Amino acid sequence: MLNVLTRCAAALVYLVVPLAIPLALPTASRAEPVKLKLAYFTSDRTSTYQSGIKPFIDAVNAAGLGSVVIEPHVSGALGKDPATQLQLLLDGTADIAFVVPWLTPERFPGLSVIELPGLFRDGREATLVHAQLVADKRLKAYDDFHVISAYATDPETIHTRPKVDSLDDLSGLRIRANNPILAAALEKLGMKAMPMPVNKAAGAISAGVIDGAAVPPNVLFQFGVGRVASYHYLLKTSVAPLALLMTRKKLEALPKKAQEVILEFSGPRSVERYSESMSAENRRLLDQLRNDPKRTVIVPSARDQKTATAAFDAITRDWETQTENNKALLEAARAEIRKLRQAE
Repeated sequence: MLNVLTRCAAALVYLVVPLAIPLALPTASRAEPVKLKLAYFTSDRTSTYQSGIKPFIDAVNAAGLGSVVIEPHVSGALGKDPATQLQLLLDGTADIAFVVPWLTPERFPGLSVIELPGLFRDGREATLVHAQLVADKRLKAYDDFHVISAYATDPETIHTRPKVDSLDDLSGLRIRANNPILAAALEKLGMKAMPMPVNKAAGAISAGVIDGAAVPPNVLFQFGVGRVASYHYLLKTSVAPLALLMTRKKLEALPKKAQEVILEFSGPRSVERYSESMSAENRRLLDQLRNDPKRTVIVPSARDQKTATAAFDAITRDWETQTENNKALLEAARAEIRKLRQAE
């Protein structure tokens, strides 16, 4: 009897184990893709997200199927304050983040070369120069980061609630500025500059804290400034550098396949698409302003432009002489500008 039971048990093991092993193997061999959290402090309907960030996410998620997936957290889901986006990367709350460098200038020395007023004709030119300086490793502030995309806005123009027709009318008005360099330029032109994040500008105009804001065309309606300001003085001032970043440490910790996918869709492919799309969007919005009878669009007179150019040149000369690195960066930026214009 004991022998019979022993043979039955052995047969049962033989039947069960071969069945169990093949069923378990596929589960064990399938690795879950790496999931990367991307932080964006405002709506995914903005042109910046649609033109630059979303195409990158879509491309990576399509090519990286099985190895890496980017999960967007938009509308400030990981943090609403634009000034804290860099910290989200550094403390690991986010793996990728859209960063506005001027809000943490101590972390991005030298990047102010992109902010010099009057340097760039448009956002495309500024974006391509920013991206090239990154590619050439000229901007040491990015050494600890992988720059997925280096962007720039169109030159910021001035939009006010009070009626204005000229620089003289802007004298004494409190105008939101994007960065300290632009603030200095506005002060030189007689305005009272008020540096603040763009998402606070419309509320400050409504509350009477400021009279207007310097913003690029695509931001005018996205953040509500166009709702409270109907006078549009189209003096091109400074652009704002922007960047989609992850830490180099995080990138290098990813599996090789995931790294390859991220690198494939970083840099020139993302930048060119963004610059073309944003240029078209800004032209469309300027046409919209000009065709709206409830708005007054002011093109600076030759006299006003001459005055502004002199002020911008003075700001640039002062910045250039502060350090040898500043001088080298400005020379590099101007060289890239010349290349772009010669290629036209």
